[in-house]
Amino acid sequence: KDKSFNQGTYDGVKLYAANNGKSYKYYQPANSNEATDEDRIAAFDLACTNGAEVVVAAGFLQESALKAAAAKYPDVHFIFIDGYPIGFDNVAPISFMEHQSGYLAGYATVMEGYTKLGFTGGGGGTNPACQRFGYGFVQGAEAAAAAKGVKVEVNYSWLYGATFSASPELQTMATGWYANGTEVIFACGGSMFQSVASAASAEDGKVVGVDVDQSGDSPAVITSAMKGLADATVWAIGKHYAGEFADIGGTSTSLGAKDNAVCLPTATWSLTGWSVADYEALYADIVAGNVAISADLVEFPESTANVTVNAIQ
Repeated sequence: KDKSFNQGTYDGVKLYAANNGKSYKYYQPANSNEATDEDRIAAFDLACTNGAEVVVAAGFLQESALKAAAAKYPDVHFIFIDGYPIGFDNVAPISFMEHQSGYLAGYATVMEGYTKLGFTGGGGGTNPACQRFGYGFVQGAEAAAAAKGVKVEVNYSWLYGATFSASPELQTMATGWYANGTEVIFACGGSMFQSVASAASAEDGKVVGVDVDQSGDSPAVITSAMKGLADATVWAIGKHYAGEFADIGGTSTSLGAKDNAVCLPTATWSLTGWSVADYEALYADIVAGNVAISADLVEFPESTANVTVNAIQ
């Protein structure tokens, strides 16, 4: 129920089950945000011994436990969302081109007229998805700043995001950013959103959401850098029941704009300075390969001609 990455993935499980007459169950590892690999292995064991045919594992923290489960239960198919190949043909890793989604969000934010931005990411700076989101955001801001002939500043931090959780420390940092002139913060990391949204509400700031459309969770949200978590989960589960899991098992699948798997929610965004038509034109250019967006994993992006990045460490 993080209203972001985990919930978006679970929504896909529920949707497939509802549409196809399947049962489903959520197995939460013990100790919540302090869960260990042993806690995760126990959750996998419980799911598999209870008869699960397909197990969806969300996030890179699942890797070690997933390896143990895949070896122990070779007849079970595992879907590794935000994952990568881990050496088992019964594991299908599904990743996303977050750099494209981040780019769209950064471009939209600057085209809307904001020039004092912030990025706070989860995973302590080592999570590939968050790294791509953040670097894409800066690249999009640079492109829009160049187009508008403006200069942009971005406070950029991985502090207080190691566990992707809300915290008083993160809210205090975000509050300080807003109080000192930051207009919009890209909150990139699950429940971290709650801390940034609370700070934004208190300081009349704005927020860019992540993973799913978070506009309904705070009036401070101007848009969200989305990826098709539910749709990708439904698609991957469908491969199992169609007898086509071998097409995705053991190999990397990366979904992006050409798959309609990353986007901004035009129906709910609050942007008035950048039109849906302009968004769709940029999206088409990305699909066509006419926009160069680096997918490099960068902890702190370099400042560019039009964007000054302030690394907060």
